[in-house]
Amino acid sequence: MKKKMVCVLLAGTMVTSIFAGCGKKTGTDNTAADLSLSVTTTFAGEDGNAQNYKDAVAAFEKQEGVKINDASATSDETFKARVQTDFQAGSEPDVLFFFNGADANSFIQEGKVVSIDDIRAKYPDYASNMNDDLITPSLVDNKKYAVPVNGYWEGMFCNTEVLDQAGVEVPGADYTWDQFQADCEKIKAAGYAPIAAALGDIPHYWWEYSIFNHTTPATHLEIPTSVDEGNGPGWVSGMEDIKGLYEKGYFPDNTLSAKDDETFAMFTSGKAAFLIDGSWKVGGIAAACQSDAEDPSTLDKDKLDKFTVTYVPTNGERKATDLIGGLSMGYYISKKAWDDEAKRDAAVKFVEYMTTDDMVAKFAQHTASALKEAPKVDESQFNSLQVKAIDMMAGVTSLTGAAQDLFNGECRVSTFDGMPQIVTGEVDAKDAVAEGLSAYADQTAE
Repeated sequence: MKKKMVCVLLAGTMVTSIFAGCGKKTGTDNTAADLSLSVTTTFAGEDGNAQNYKDAVAAFEKQEGVKINDASATSDETFKARVQTDFQAGSEPDVLFFFNGADANSFIQEGKVVSIDDIRAKYPDYASNMNDDLITPSLVDNKKYAVPVNGYWEGMFCNTEVLDQAGVEVPGADYTWDQFQADCEKIKAAGYAPIAAALGDIPHYWWEYSIFNHTTPATHLEIPTSVDEGNGPGWVSGMEDIKGLYEKGYFPDNTLSAKDDETFAMFTSGKAAFLIDGSWKVGGIAAACQSDAEDPSTLDKDKLDKFTVTYVPTNGERKATDLIGGLSMGYYISKKAWDDEAKRDAAVKFVEYMTTDDMVAKFAQHTASALKEAPKVDESQFNSLQVKAIDMMAGVTSLTGAAQDLFNGECRVSTFDGMPQIVTGEVDAKDAVAEGLSAYADQTAE
């Protein structure tokens, strides 16, 4: 994606608007007052849209007289497994906000969610405000199921107070791996942890970018058939790069035993310099700068000003400004809800309410959306880190989806769960990658 295209995609998403009156009426208007919908999303925990979601649900309930039984939770492997189990047990939600990659394959293959085209056969205006070209099709049948709201990007957050203490400048658009390592050495010498990461808990972002550094935007999503073919050697080199950073002491001392929230706290409390994470962490960092994490009005603006976000160092053909990102999640309507006439109408209304132009813009903020016509930008409504994210995204040269969204489940165990063994040398990186690729081959052959 060229820079201009990225800017156009993002420009309309960076706006804040109110919820009142943004629901669009569809179908019948005789929804029973005691009707309820079960809804599961990832708008929970540190997700920057958790409060936006709560507010939207409350407004929808008041407007439509429909009770939302919410079971939202933080997005992680446990959450994904829970959703899969619910579908297998026949206890799936009526509406689900979930990933549109390989994680959704099983319930799509089983016909347990309804495609957008099938919904439009009865509700022609469903998702009509979306650019269909930007809605991700299923890997199963190439049909589109999930109506997107906000996209994502993954970048490198910086604690500028730590950088200043170490005499390191905020990385720019041409940041290289060698420059990054030199900066890490300075930061380490100054008594700080260069990189905030829990390799024994959430190695996801380093796994992704270390591989991306040995592929390209055009080839990154090609899962290799072996460690010796295609992207195979690049995957091994990526794991070895992480091992090299570990051996140089650039991660926290407890990186193999710490939880992700512990190393994140190191970053926000001024004990670590760099954090590679997703756009959702903008909200988490802001919350960490509030005296009350649930009340944005308690934000310490001076504290937030010490954080910024920039590009991820490059160690190969990809440019530092080539980021991982896209529209990887959206709202599904389950077949179970669709087959219930009362719930069908309410489910459609709920998804349409949550995906109006104004609502999407509120959720997307500094990320991306699939809207045909997005509202105008009002930067005065953003905090300083959101504005920095907007500026950073204006320089992005491409957005590429995450390979781990395709390489999921058991495939990732040897390099995700096994990252501590890789970086300590207990398991050779090539053997770990080979094990994962073998599991992927077995999975795709089923």
